[in-house]
Amino acid sequence: MQSLWPIPLDVQHCPDAQVINPVLARAFTGMRAMQDSNKLENFYASSDDLLSRIELPEFSTLLNFIAGSVQNLSKLANKNVWPAGKLSMDLQFVGCWFQIQNGQAFHDVHTHGNCSWSGVYYIQIDAIEQRHQHPTLGELNGVTRFYGPYTNFQAGAYMDMGNAYLQNSSIDIQPEEGMLVIFPSYLPHKAMAYEGDKNRIILSFNIQINSRSGNQIHAYTGK
Repeated sequence: MQSLWPIPLDVQHCPDAQVINPVLARAFTGMRAMQDSNKLENFYASSDDLLSRIELPEFSTLLNFIAGSVQNLSKLANKNVWPAGKLSMDLQFVGCWFQIQNGQAFHDVHTHGNCSWSGVYYIQIDAIEQRHQHPTLGELNGVTRFYGPYTNFQAGAYMDMGNAYLQNSSIDIQPEEGMLVIFPSYLPHKAMAYEGDKNRIILSFNIQINSRSGNQIHAYTGK
């Protein structure tokens, strides 16, 4: 038996979160106040050009942590695929933005384009135990849900005990302040409804990794 096509997903914790997070929470809340015409809305997403708009040492520290984590995961995921020998790689953020959520707002199922890796860093959110006490949302309050890539095919598929392993088609990540989750950009995911004392503030990003000598791995055989 071979278990084919694994999905790499990495969870890390930023060691400098206690210093970084309060600064970014204040900065992003202030940016929203200046840009959001309807400050009463329960969901806000910034534009994805934060790299050119923010000059804070805490932001730079976080970006370095994210880049190093993505680099390590990419090496592990591609260890049997990348050509042998030394490769010169360029890691590039091709999008970076923040979102603020509360009042049972949610972000529906989606994927990311124009990148190989995406991720979410949790800047501010109520503690897990407090979130779980919500009378209607319960343990799903504020979680990030990831769906298996075959989920779309299950609705019309025949299900019996022989393919029961396919029914475990999603995973819920319980956010914590300072947690970083990295995932392949094609993986469908959703920010579940959230309501709490604190706003749920996250930083999201898209990353490309390109070889300086080109991204071709296999020789072209077409004629």
